[in-house]
Amino acid sequence: MRRIFEILGSSLNLTWQEFKSHKIRTLLSLSGVAFGIFCIIAVLAAVNSLEYAVQKDIKALGTNTVYIDKWEYADGGNDYPWWKYVKRPDPSHDEMLMLKKKVPGAANVAFNISTTNTLEVGDNSISGVNYYGITDEFSNIQPIEIQMGRYLQQSDFDYGANVFVIGYEVAVNLFGNADKAVGQLVKMKEGKRGLVVGLIKKQGKSIVGGWEYDNSILMPLGFMRQMVREKNSNPIIMVQGKETTPMAQLKDELAGAMRSIRKLRPTQENDFSLNDIDAFSSFASDIFGNINKGGWAIAALSLVVGMFGVANIMFVTVRERTSQIGLKKAIGAKSSTILTEFLLESAFLCIMGGLLGVFGVFLLTLISTAAGFPVFIAPTILALAIGICIIVGVLAGIIPASIAARMNPVEAIRSK
Repeated sequence: MRRIFEILGSSLNLTWQEFKSHKIRTLLSLSGVAFGIFCIIAVLAAVNSLEYAVQKDIKALGTNTVYIDKWEYADGGNDYPWWKYVKRPDPSHDEMLMLKKKVPGAANVAFNISTTNTLEVGDNSISGVNYYGITDEFSNIQPIEIQMGRYLQQSDFDYGANVFVIGYEVAVNLFGNADKAVGQLVKMKEGKRGLVVGLIKKQGKSIVGGWEYDNSILMPLGFMRQMVREKNSNPIIMVQGKETTPMAQLKDELAGAMRSIRKLRPTQENDFSLNDIDAFSSFASDIFGNINKGGWAIAALSLVVGMFGVANIMFVTVRERTSQIGLKKAIGAKSSTILTEFLLESAFLCIMGGLLGVFGVFLLTLISTAAGFPVFIAPTILALAIGICIIVGVLAGIIPASIAARMNPVEAIRSK
């Protein structure tokens, strides 16, 4: 064990001496390794952070949840058959009530309509606010955190009370201070007035869009119906399956129930879409997996260039230390010891390059955080980067180290 530490200390000291003696040459040669490690960590960290944010937003839409709509969410592109979907009937509140009785695999069934309009308090008015009219089980599918006041009660839903909970940004823009919102009467669409009973905790921006609660108000469906027509307000039925109900089974039950409710003949195709939120999560994972592959390809190219740079340094180092190698072998140093020292020195050089890359990623995280998109670096990514540095260093140094280990001590001393 002592011998191992001596070799490690000697290799580390030689690496440092090499760096001090040839700073510019070493830095230029290590730039390829540094850039390769920067690419690996930056891509993995950025992609992981982005995937985490996207998956978090997708999960916020409801886990094990199906959105019943006339539109197909997963379909897209230039060939999107909007002409086909636009002719379909909209989901209705009555259909939602029937689904509760017909689908045994459903844990929660909710109905939602939405529109965008203004809110007014005195002389202050803001536009572009999302209005959501919801039913009582909506919060079971979409948990709502209330910062002040209360959430909508069952009596509010039963009687269509003119009350609502307000998003944080809406409250700030309307009242100047979000804490002043609860208890205020607000003028709404069609001149209706509603009482703010709760303030939704600040959510932050959503990458995939989602509900955008910060810029929204949520009210009982009955109150919303006093301001808008249901079929003109993007009606959606949301169904969350029981924990023991597989998604495939839930969709089968929903398809059968909806066909029965709409009295579709066996030869008729569905005039509704079952949009599986979990499928979006899998689709997003595939996309980020492909992005990671692209990052690895760029990093691999940079590491190959960096490996040749480190190998060049090691060849020069072997030539410059030929006499030293001869003296070491003459006084009893084994070839394996010489080989190990040079391999470790090569690995240490690559680790130095990797640390430069890590420093670059650290600066990137500071910039991204200031820009509003925090990037986190998992410890596993750093461990992977160090491991790659060691492997690249060993591969870069194996030929020069082998040459040094096979040197004839007499010829090496005479070469001085």
